[in-house]
Parts: sequence; structure tokens; C-alpha cells
Amino acid sequence: MRALKHLAAHRVLAALLLTGAVLSLAACNTMSGMGQDVSAGGKAITKSAEDVQKKM
Repeated sequence: MRALKHLAAHRVLAALLLTGAVLSLAACNTMSGMGQDVSAGGKAITKSAEDVQKKM
């Protein structure tokens, strides 16, 4: 009986660690995409500012 509880505790811990690892990878991918979006927005603003300067 005690061995079953010990095994169950290890399984729960393994499941939590695996879930944490998967969520970390997903968050990393999401942050990377957000960084690319922010970078693209910055480039668009810079281009617009340069266009306005050329027209002046």
C-alpha cells in the first residue's frame, strides 16, 4: 500500500514537471512571436517617420 502511494506521488510529480516544461516551451514560442510583432511595428513607425522627413 505504501509503495503504491509512493509510485502515485512520483507519477503526479512527473506529470507536473512535464506540464511545466510544455507550458514553458509554448510561452517561449509566444514571446518570440510577440517580439517579432513589436519589431515589425517599430520598423513601420520608423519608415513612416522617414517618409515624413523626406516630404519636408
